[in-house]
Amino acid sequence: MSVRALMRSDARISGPATPLVRRRQPRSSRPKDILIILHQEHSTPGRVGRLLQERGFRLDVRRPRFGDPLPIDTAPYAGAVIFGGPMSANDPDDFVKAETDWIGLALKDELPYLGICLGAQMLARHLGAKVGFHPEGHVEVGYYPLYPSETACKELPWPDHVYQWHREGFEVPAGAELLATGDTFANQAIRVGRCAYGIQFHPEVTHWMMNRWTTRAHERMASPNARPRQDHFDGRYLYDPGVRLWLDAFLDHWTALKVA
Repeated sequence: MSVRALMRSDARISGPATPLVRRRQPRSSRPKDILIILHQEHSTPGRVGRLLQERGFRLDVRRPRFGDPLPIDTAPYAGAVIFGGPMSANDPDDFVKAETDWIGLALKDELPYLGICLGAQMLARHLGAKVGFHPEGHVEVGYYPLYPSETACKELPWPDHVYQWHREGFEVPAGAELLATGDTFANQAIRVGRCAYGIQFHPEVTHWMMNRWTTRAHERMASPNARPRQDHFDGRYLYDPGVRLWLDAFLDHWTALKVA
């Protein structure tokens, strides 16, 4: 993060404190920044980032893996998203531990949180649940069926297939609500408290990202239960309209939680 960006961030959080009264913010002064945490040098927030920007939010993109600090104050943010990556939530790297620990700050402050794939596994692990491989070594790489709960269906128009790219899954933490399940990895979406969500699938993926992933990591499609490359693109044609509908509705719901 640049020095100038840090100065702007410091300016946003400075000023007199008001510890006794929490007033509802006027619309013009509500937080407009979304914290975006990525794990590879050339990763992007994809469609999630574009849709957040279309809603008027600024993206504060940080890559702790490459030395970017995590914020110590959530007040300037309307939400935070931790995206996926090739590493594991079980890895001993300092940045993995730092991100997993930081989720506790988001939960304490009731900052709207969205964990995608690795970000969902970090959420589960922070809360004491296990993250691990399928017992038969199966993966989910491509489109797979999704089964939302009755409660989830009452809230949002969930898709019936979603795009996956992972070989580990997570257990449901104590106190979390299971929102959607799958065939290979049972736990696909959870909610923790009022405004923290973890999803195993990848609604952010664009056509360009799918091309990149299936080219640069083509060996993943040789893993047990992975879909062949052409099925990824055929599946996008069939299932992505439902994913787009869900993501639009979800982001409207999720970004409203900060001031609800």
